[in-house]
Amino acid sequence: MVKTKARFICQNCGANYSKWAGKCDNCGQWNTLLEQIINETEAKTALAKGAVSGKKLETISVNKIIPTDAKSRLGTSFPELDSVLGGGILLGSVALLAGQPGIGKSTLLMQIANYISQQKNVLYISGEESAGQVKLRAIRLGASSDKLHFASSTSGNDIAKTIEEGNYDFVIVDSIQTLSLSEISSAPGTVSQVSNCGNLIIRAAKSTDTAVMIVGHVTKDGTLAGPKVLEHLVDVVLNFEGDRYGGFKTVRAVKNRFGSTTEVAIFEMNEKGLEEVKNPSAALLSERQNTDGSIILSTIEGTRPILVEIQALVNPTNFGYPKRTASGFDLNRLNLLVAVLEKRTKLKLQDKDIFINVVGGLRLSDAAADLAVCMAIASATAGRKLDDKLVVFGEVGLGGEIRSAAASDRRLTEAKKLGFTGAIAPATIKDKFVLPVKDLRTTLIKYMDKK
Repeated sequence: MVKTKARFICQNCGANYSKWAGKCDNCGQWNTLLEQIINETEAKTALAKGAVSGKKLETISVNKIIPTDAKSRLGTSFPELDSVLGGGILLGSVALLAGQPGIGKSTLLMQIANYISQQKNVLYISGEESAGQVKLRAIRLGASSDKLHFASSTSGNDIAKTIEEGNYDFVIVDSIQTLSLSEISSAPGTVSQVSNCGNLIIRAAKSTDTAVMIVGHVTKDGTLAGPKVLEHLVDVVLNFEGDRYGGFKTVRAVKNRFGSTTEVAIFEMNEKGLEEVKNPSAALLSERQNTDGSIILSTIEGTRPILVEIQALVNPTNFGYPKRTASGFDLNRLNLLVAVLEKRTKLKLQDKDIFINVVGGLRLSDAAADLAVCMAIASATAGRKLDDKLVVFGEVGLGGEIRSAAASDRRLTEAKKLGFTGAIAPATIKDKFVLPVKDLRTTLIKYMDKK
């Protein structure tokens, strides 16, 4: 009689437990434990066979290894995306593209597939859509190459076997959460299925020097769904971020074995698909109206300087507990800055609802955005405007001091290029263009004087 045992596997980190619990003790996530039946006899047999079936590895001197040719990269038709990837898609590499539903992952991949198929053989594998649905997208994006092939499958075994044949230079798998292996009884999307399917596909790609791009789902809080081991297995992890209903969308690498993780590509969706935004600063400021609560921030996205508008709205609260809301800015950081404003500048904000918006759908992680957010809140509270020819950047400390910002020279260059006359920035920056400031209270008294 086959001896089986029920185990509870965390779908986030892969930890297993003998009984169900609401919270995984390993990763701290709630409601991620799912029951799986494990054949103990087969597991013990496999372990015993594995202990005696190994063989000695053949080694080679590092000096004799032939390096991968930098020319063996595939262009994507998007120069900025090529920079994010480290110069293009490297043959034999496996990239993981993650993003919210409907943000444009399939659109971007179809455009990349269409461009590469002009010279190379490309295979688009979909486990979510039928051939007719993919054809509609191909027609809309003008993808009509004879070298662009399509297959619909949810079998990880079949996909790996197809890649192993070596007939395609670039393969797209949409998406990893829909795949399953016939040898594993659990449902698609579970830790065992995702990790084993990913491992099988990666082995096939490495053995045939086939470039593979895998689509991954994200959770409610925007993190990559599935086991963390999948991110360790692949060579590149790309995050597709932004508002799926409009605004700019960004692609950044959070892991890249072949390039930098500081680059970012900015896209805009239109009827012809995704297009790179060549001058995002000018596009973001084109509809700006200089009102109270509006401040221009000089920020850095990757290595690219961008001017973006920070908007603040301050209203008296209707309830006993004031509301704090932020779009595109960290809410915990906003609460900290509000506390600094109340303590160091004597602004009365404890009975005010505060709303912060980063125009264009961008999501800021730049510490130098602190000063712009503080000035926007103060401007909206006092009903005063800042000169529309000034940009702002600088980190705010808990003592109200203005601290230095990274890449200040690039921030200033971008502001000068768009016709601004000055920058309210930390006093540590030595430039005639800078209006130096040392603390938050002095900055507000000196520059918030226009009704």
